[in-house]
Amino acid sequence: MEKVLVTGAGGFIGSHLVEELVESGYKVRAFVRYNSRGSLGWLDGECTHIKSDLEVLKGDIRDQNAVLDAVKGVDWVFHLAALIGIPYSYFSQDSYVDTNIKGTLNVLQAAKRLGTNRVLVTSTSEVYGTASYVPIDENHPLKGQSPYSATKIGADKIAQSFYTSFGLPVTTVRPFNTYGPRQSMRAVIPTIIVQALSSDEIRLGLLTPTRDLNFVRDTTRAFLEIAKSKQTIGEEINIASGREISVGDLARAIVDQINPNAKIILEEKRMRPPKSEVDRLLGCNEKILALTNWKPRFSLEEGLVSTIEWFKKNKSFYADCDYKL
Repeated sequence: MEKVLVTGAGGFIGSHLVEELVESGYKVRAFVRYNSRGSLGWLDGECTHIKSDLEVLKGDIRDQNAVLDAVKGVDWVFHLAALIGIPYSYFSQDSYVDTNIKGTLNVLQAAKRLGTNRVLVTSTSEVYGTASYVPIDENHPLKGQSPYSATKIGADKIAQSFYTSFGLPVTTVRPFNTYGPRQSMRAVIPTIIVQALSSDEIRLGLLTPTRDLNFVRDTTRAFLEIAKSKQTIGEEINIASGREISVGDLARAIVDQINPNAKIILEEKRMRPPKSEVDRLLGCNEKILALTNWKPRFSLEEGLVSTIEWFKKNKSFYADCDYKL
């Protein structure tokens, strides 16, 4: 059985992926960012039942030597470590370049040097920008409409170059909008849920943009199926449901389950700069369906029920969060 490395293992998708891999019988090395508190992120939270099965390394994805040590001795690398908050990227572009581009380069160089069998680099549907056509397939033009998405495009292109130039067995994995338990308050679904649980007013930015939403357990299973398929080597692969919903309709669906009398209010400070807003995301999943054994198992309705229940049971997670910000 392969030994695998997950970078960004303490994060939202990373921690779920670690669970998926351990439960599937893989030997997992979890790379988490060092901090003075000694925190392992969600690996300290709901993943305590698998911690004894993990090899945990602490470091920084920007540190070439730390990354090299993390990649030594593994067969597969799932590279998820990144700065992901879009609003913060408007203020801290250097940090996004260093983490998302240089960090990915560190992983690729280590894998090339060590002869790693498989490398999956995590992209994002944000690299497509506002859709020129739908559904968005992997041939859609890439548009850096935020500093965050621009750095992810840079990372994608470097990954592609390591395949074409050096034959490194890389796949670029491009999840559309993943949601579920443990997601941070920077994302729209947790923001709506927490406000609906705490207030009669739901304050949001634009309600018209659409998103292609995927439950996190479907996303992590897609990662594994992509890694298992040799046909995906050298490819860019969407993880998408093929279904879109507007932020406004999504908010109403969540509010109706929690607090039907709540009002949805547009708040200007929550809106992206006009030219930075991605108006429509609807992914094409034909490629992943053709090249792997993956199919989505969770409907949006099922995923929302599970996510809402998790937030209800984990009030301490957002107790200190100022949802009005």
